[in-house]
Amino acid sequence: MNGEPQAAAWEHAPAAEENEIQHSLFGEILDWMLAPLLLLWPMSIAITYLVAKSIANQPFDHALEDTVTVLAQQVREVDGAIASLPGAARDILRADDVDNIFYQVASPSGAHVDGDRDLPAPPKQDPEQQDIRAGTVLFRSATLHGTPIRIAWTFVNLEEDKALPQRLALVQVGETLEKRAKLANEIIKGVILPQFIILPIVLALVWFALSRGLLPLRELQERIRARPSDDLSPIPPRQVPEEITPLVKSLNDMLERLKLSIDMQKRFIADAAHQMKTPLAGMRTQSELALRQTDQAEVHRSLEQLAKSSEAATRLVNQLLALARAENQPQAGAAMQALELGELARGTVHDWVQASFSAGIDLGYEPAALDVPIAGNAVMLREMLSNLIDNALRYTPRGSAVTVRVRSTQEQALLEVEDNGPGIPAAERGHVFERFYRILGSNAEGSGLGLAIVREVAQQHGAETDLFANPRATDPKHPGCLFRVSFPLRAPEQPAGDEVPHFG
Repeated sequence: MNGEPQAAAWEHAPAAEENEIQHSLFGEILDWMLAPLLLLWPMSIAITYLVAKSIANQPFDHALEDTVTVLAQQVREVDGAIASLPGAARDILRADDVDNIFYQVASPSGAHVDGDRDLPAPPKQDPEQQDIRAGTVLFRSATLHGTPIRIAWTFVNLEEDKALPQRLALVQVGETLEKRAKLANEIIKGVILPQFIILPIVLALVWFALSRGLLPLRELQERIRARPSDDLSPIPPRQVPEEITPLVKSLNDMLERLKLSIDMQKRFIADAAHQMKTPLAGMRTQSELALRQTDQAEVHRSLEQLAKSSEAATRLVNQLLALARAENQPQAGAAMQALELGELARGTVHDWVQASFSAGIDLGYEPAALDVPIAGNAVMLREMLSNLIDNALRYTPRGSAVTVRVRSTQEQALLEVEDNGPGIPAAERGHVFERFYRILGSNAEGSGLGLAIVREVAQQHGAETDLFANPRATDPKHPGCLFRVSFPLRAPEQPAGDEVPHFG
């Protein structure tokens, strides 16, 4: 049941990969560079417009201030009433466009004296602050007949005696904003128009700079494409920019792993071809001999030898395939599951009980006091332990014992196989785990692959393999061997919810 969703997931995985959109590094960098530029450009125009308006307002405000100051100086009180502005003052206003200039003079009581009656009055002032505002020019924005205007205004003190309370006459001068807007637009044009010329140049320079900056990637691509198909040598990191060096190093690591994998496959094929020659040649010889024999006993003897050679060839093929599976096992953690080492060892020992009876050897199992949880691939671990048991049974004399033991320390889970065979000299112990290595003088049948499989599976599980003399051996002629595989002791992951993992 659990395999169906996983199989479906594997079936849909390639389709999902095909639907992924391939991104362009050039386009992505260009987007990240141009997007902020194109977003900031309108903001720059808006800020420039506000600054231009502020700059345009300053000279016109100064002119308004001068005008209202001059008019204020012409305000006089004659016989208790404010006289109209003299002609010289009116000439000052006529010097500008009459349609755009407005003025007003009002008495202390607020009565209209001269100028435009519709010019809006300034906001009411605090009486205590009128002495401060007398003679001070202030500015405000208003609307006259639906037209926005800018007004400069001030108070004139009509009381000549400074000791008496002030009598303030109002003088206002306003103008429309047309000339200000025109000046602001001229400033905007002078600033923005060059940007329309500069922006395409900037875009072209960015495009050119990116093309030049990514040129080393294209050169690297061409160098890789120009390589022969069998060239897996590393790429010199000094031939690429510093930013690409980590990528090149990772690529070199991948090439190294690929080269190692190809070398392992070549070695496997060569070893398989070499090792298969002997049993196949023996089978051919025995079959030809059987064909020439007329005596039924001799034919039967040849057929027995042929069956033994066939059995040896079958075992060799199986061990070669097991070694190939171990060497091509996915990276650690990819196919690992939580399992209990004692339960796995017990089941494997049970599979070899019948073979041990046939060999006249007592095969025993000593479990650990508590569960020994590890993370591993159950199929490969069974293959590893089977090779250790098979090796022990082959070299242990009839009537002796082979013991499989599982125990644990605070940091490690230990799997041990102990036999009472002839033992392995200390000088040979570093070589027996090599493939096809056989100790001279050994009469036991074998291919020399069993312990190589043990070491390969152990390495895939992050375990260590050790070989000692049997500490419990009592016969000096048979010191025996103790093979130990030390696994990292790992507590199984706590499942979701309140479930507790149970081994066995």
